Amino acid sequence: MSQVLDIDHTDLCIKSNSSSHHTELFEDDRLIVRRGQPFSLVLHLTPSSNEFKPEETSFTLIVEMGPLPRKESYTKASFGLSKSTVDGTWSASATHDPSGKTVSLSINSSPNAPIGVYTLTLDQSGKKISLGQFTLLYNPWCRSDAVYMRSETKRQEYVLTQNGQIYRGTQKRISGTPWIFGQFEKGILDICFKILDDNPKFVSDANKDCTARRSPIYVTRVLSAMINSNDDSGVLVGNWGEISDGVHPGNWVSSGDILRQWAESGPVRYGQCWVFAAVACTVSRALGIPCRVVTNFGSAHDTNANLVIENLYNEDLERISGGDSVWNFHVWVDSWMTRPDLGSEFDGWQTSDPTPQETSEGCFCCGPAPVKAIKEGELTKKYDAPFIFAEVNADVEDLVRLSNGNFVKLSGSTKSVGHFISTKAVGSDERRDITHQYKYPEGSKDERKVYEKAKHHNKLRQHGEKPGLHLKIKLTDNMIVGATFEVYAVVTNNNKEAKTCNCLFFAQAVSYNGKEGDGCGYASEKIEVPSEGEMRLPLKLEYKNYGQAITSDRLIKLSALTIDKQTIDFHKAEKTIVLDQPELHIKLVGEAMVNQPVTVELTLLNSLPESLQDCSFTIEGVGLTDGKPITAKIGSAGAKQEAKAKIEFRPTKAGSSMLLVNFDSDKLKNIKNSINIIVKD
Repeated sequence: MSQVLDIDHTDLCIKSNSSSHHTELFEDDRLIVRRGQPFSLVLHLTPSSNEFKPEETSFTLIVEMGPLPRKESYTKASFGLSKSTVDGTWSASATHDPSGKTVSLSINSSPNAPIGVYTLTLDQSGKKISLGQFTLLYNPWCRSDAVYMRSETKRQEYVLTQNGQIYRGTQKRISGTPWIFGQFEKGILDICFKILDDNPKFVSDANKDCTARRSPIYVTRVLSAMINSNDDSGVLVGNWGEISDGVHPGNWVSSGDILRQWAESGPVRYGQCWVFAAVACTVSRALGIPCRVVTNFGSAHDTNANLVIENLYNEDLERISGGDSVWNFHVWVDSWMTRPDLGSEFDGWQTSDPTPQETSEGCFCCGPAPVKAIKEGELTKKYDAPFIFAEVNADVEDLVRLSNGNFVKLSGSTKSVGHFISTKAVGSDERRDITHQYKYPEGSKDERKVYEKAKHHNKLRQHGEKPGLHLKIKLTDNMIVGATFEVYAVVTNNNKEAKTCNCLFFAQAVSYNGKEGDGCGYASEKIEVPSEGEMRLPLKLEYKNYGQAITSDRLIKLSALTIDKQTIDFHKAEKTIVLDQPELHIKLVGEAMVNQPVTVELTLLNSLPESLQDCSFTIEGVGLTDGKPITAKIGSAGAKQEAKAKIEFRPTKAGSSMLLVNFDSDKLKNIKNSINIIVKD
């Protein structure tokens, strides 16, 4: 008969397990392990307990997760002792010290087990004792896990790195915005599991939902729905209009602040695409799914799934409202995993988009779709491949509706969409261009084959330059917010005779998602362009006109038109410019030491010809500011004068970290910079 052990207490060996499972960065004081990899614990026996003897002592270990643990649902497993743990399944082995008063257990989890919080129970012939709880995550270090990633440097970047860069602007002016993902901050992991538990699929069938958490495909799709709040009580409310309540999307600098606010009081106001993507990246990395934030410049929003963005104009070249649009940039996430549902050729990066744009299977979610399927035009592959394909590969047609109802093609392009697709480089803050992963070079034979496969019958033919009028927009240097500068509409004539036309040139504020705002500049002139010559129409942009019109994105859309109604000859050129912002200077005074105060000096030159009110500097950094932002309000800063502040903080962790700084005021908003700080013991 098996001898029963009398257990005094259990040591979960949190420190050693955390080190071997790459979970030591979590600030939560509990056992967090990754699936498919053994972890250890020690049973301390009472003085009166029977001695552990492998040949005489046997017991069963039971692991359970979710509200309705069942073996057939993979949310419960029972297993006895083996000579050694067995890869690929729940198993355990045991050894004892010479005194016989401690038993060391090694427990191996299945690499296909659902992620979540588990209870661990010891059953000795019907006598059960709880050994504690542990949290099980996906394991990019385990070859049998669906999220296995071969490269250690990539695992460090896409799973363990807590700071990053998110790229915004225009394809001519790409700028990186620092972001604190903070996936290991205290309490964040619990919030990530709360997101899964609050999703409607869990509410309607908790057992089925917990079972499905075996698959990172399923979890990633749930996250793409739950990061936005359109169909549920998800994390973020989107807002691309005027904001009179809540937090402007540009003010956010970290995911942790958003997630904690959601856990306390529900959907957080407000987010836009880069905020949705950053939060999705934080949650994915926390759960163990390798994840990167991706920006697409010239990103199409194809509402009718015909892979063509159709811009309609009247005869005065005024835009007729329609559903399609091209955003200056759009941000989503790629997550790394296998696709057993599609075949191994589609393993690797999978695109998902948590920004609420179109519904999929009845709710606002998008993906995951294999990046390889997007590149190859395999639009039947799950999930939402046609929408994502259009974001990077749609054609654009500009059509003029004449008074008789007919349409005349104004212009068309196969090259307007999907440029400079960007993500942060592995191991550095440099930008990495990954356009080649999403699409073949425009005009190549491979690209043509892809479009045929995608049944894209509206591909516009590429034309060489024809004789006639041609129109482009030329910019100037030093376009900093607050300055006065000129831009030019340049009309060239390749005809053998002079040409006369009306030239219109106007500017208007625009948001990053393409939503047009107020006008801020206009010029028009009837011009005669000599044969083989050019004419320029200047447009002066003054702060007094554009200052109140632009949003915090600092984007101005320039549109130039030439019109000859007699010959029905229209030409149009557009260019979106992003105004440079003044540089925020950061200087660390002295050396950063753990638990010692250190000061940072912050300076920003007000580039505007008027005073700034409500000026403030805010700093934040993992291990630097105790998980909370520190703000210094400094009042006003005069025109062309410097705003200055000194902020003291007390680092709590040794090592390298990033200090993110944000400047805000009534007129200059969300100006960010960062420095790397080495904190010494």
